[in-house]
Amino acid sequence: MKITNIPINKLRPFAGHPYKVLDDGEMDDLTESVRENGVLSPLIVRPLEGKDEYEVISGHRRLHAAEKAGMQSVPAFVYEIDRDEAAVLLVDSNLHREYILPSEKAFAYKLKMEALAHQGKTSRQLGEKWSVAQVSEAANESQRQIHRYIRLTKLIPELLQMMDEGRIAFSVGVELSFLTEKSQRDVLNAIELNDCTPSYSQACKMHREAVTITAERISEIMSEEKPNQREQIRLRREDFRKYFPASYTDQQIARDIMRGLDLLKRQRSRDRDAR
Repeated sequence: MKITNIPINKLRPFAGHPYKVLDDGEMDDLTESVRENGVLSPLIVRPLEGKDEYEVISGHRRLHAAEKAGMQSVPAFVYEIDRDEAAVLLVDSNLHREYILPSEKAFAYKLKMEALAHQGKTSRQLGEKWSVAQVSEAANESQRQIHRYIRLTKLIPELLQMMDEGRIAFSVGVELSFLTEKSQRDVLNAIELNDCTPSYSQACKMHREAVTITAERISEIMSEEKPNQREQIRLRREDFRKYFPASYTDQQIARDIMRGLDLLKRQRSRDRDAR
């Protein structure tokens, strides 16, 4: 397929695409690379009907880096496809990235499932069943897990952000997604008040009581002592956040801290052996 250079001012992001384009350290590195070498991997775009413009299917981060680098145009492959086909291609082209945020997976799976359901299915129930199976196969995840990820799209943005940061576990987020928006905001208030997030058992309890649960009941559940809260060493986030890239989640920070402590332990062992 022929590569075409397309002016940046004629490119539009895919409407409702689920992947975050962050101005963080990784974006700075990508921008510097683009400034020095250009965009090495062409974008994938599709022409917008009736317009002299194109919708980006793959390459939103590269496009943003090119804009920051002051480029006027970028190389791209042009695909003559409709929006549903583009949605499937957009999700599939990002499935094998090294790290995808839970929220990105949630909205990506939902986007692809809805696009597939539109394609040639007269029965909504059969269409949804077929589309979930297709998403599951491509993502190499069980159909149950696909449904669990899509449940996360029911979370309010603040709780979803906590999941992306690793402050709320995936299983906890799924359970909280069954609460109403008001109840979820009551959970958010309780998190801020108690300076802790709900455990899985607490989230399950809220889910079971979702129909009648009140703010007072949520606060009562959240104030229950959890086994993993006993005898903890508490560190302030601001004390160590500066040592890690802005794009790092809490899970990635915890991983690097444990690796660092392991290195320190081995160094101390070597120092003792050298005496």
